[in-house]
Amino acid sequence: MKVRAEFYSRVKEIVGASAFERSLPKNATVNDLFEQLKGSYPKLRDFEKSMLFGVGVEFVDRNHVLNEGDVIAIMPPVQGG
Repeated sequence: MKVRAEFYSRVKEIVGASAFERSLPKNATVNDLFEQLKGSYPKLRDFEKSMLFGVGVEFVDRNHVLNEGDVIAIMPPVQGG
């Protein structure tokens, strides 16, 4: 299945794109996607414990099962000042 990953803030800088599509096996989870991304972009490991994921308009955990065509927002925690 194909999903669209969208990147924000520092994550966008690390992957060098604001979004792209990825192919995943059926019943893949957000964690499966993140593991795949870490393999391609090892610097994402710096955000291992703090990364936020959203599908649609809701934040989800890493065990969330993805569906064909899902759009997954991937971002570090919000920082302000």
